Amino acid sequence: MSAGSAGVTNRQVRLRARPVGLPRPDDFELVETAPGELSLGEVRVRARYISLDPAMRGWMNANRSYIRPVEVGAVMRAAAIGEVVLSRHHRFQVGETVVGMLGVQELGVAHGDQLLKVDPALASLPTLLGALGGNGLTAYFGLLDVGHPEPGETVLVSAAAGGVGSVVGQIASIVGCRAVGIAGGAAKCRHLVEDLGFDAAIDYKAPQGGDLRKAIEATCPDGIHVYFDNVGGEILDAALGQLAVGARVVVCGAISQYNAEGRVLGPSNYLNLIVKRARMEGFLTFDYQDRYAEGHAQLAQWLGEGRLRTREHVVKGIERFHEALMLLFTGDKLGKLVLELQ
Repeated sequence: MSAGSAGVTNRQVRLRARPVGLPRPDDFELVETAPGELSLGEVRVRARYISLDPAMRGWMNANRSYIRPVEVGAVMRAAAIGEVVLSRHHRFQVGETVVGMLGVQELGVAHGDQLLKVDPALASLPTLLGALGGNGLTAYFGLLDVGHPEPGETVLVSAAAGGVGSVVGQIASIVGCRAVGIAGGAAKCRHLVEDLGFDAAIDYKAPQGGDLRKAIEATCPDGIHVYFDNVGGEILDAALGQLAVGARVVVCGAISQYNAEGRVLGPSNYLNLIVKRARMEGFLTFDYQDRYAEGHAQLAQWLGEGRLRTREHVVKGIERFHEALMLLFTGDKLGKLVLELQ
């Protein structure tokens, strides 16, 4: 029976209420529906893995941002990878593997123009969703196009054991920089150095002498030339204090602030941008859509050469969405976080 036939059901996670602070289980609901008919140009995809990313927390808020918020009662927005099961778009055939914003559901629908066809022979599906997908492209364009690293420079990245940060550090090494990662816990720091080839790692939960600023100073004695920020807050402030002259601060995210119930804390150490003649710049991966093929091809080449290594943290079952989502904020994961669907 095809996914468009009678009797087929689709389980999906919908946003039930806008979270205040950390999302709670009852902010979401798991519902079962019957898939509707496809319009011309649309494609139905059976999702195999769903990407869980910090940006999802921002999408739950009602305030204006770079993308419209997820409406209460709507399917939770998320990128996913899976197989085409029904197509009314000329470029897609049943059985092909695609990636797109399909939502947290078993059967996603998107217009073919919003889907990217990928080759499952290149890598595992979680890797195609992460290091060769949105996370890898974020790292690629954010570091190279915004950070402009030069050989011999020091690149510091926060949340370095996550889906984006782990790729940033490896690209920094590939282009001849000294890669330093900040992560939480000794195991993650060992992973960065021993498995991913970072030059050094700083455990923000137990920095040298209990002082993060001193640990960054000791690990980056010549200053930070590029700081790739994924967390904001105190770690951002500590990094700003050790910038080299002409440094570039790449603002990718601020996960430490996403669940704040009051005002978001900005950097108090920003005056060092003046002293060091540095710049601080945010970016969105969407700005580079016309170059996705370039980024994907380069990342795939590095992966094939063994210069880019990946690790995924997989949680099984759509019913465990909230449990899996919370791992983004507790830090109890290693590598790219994905939800596997049965």
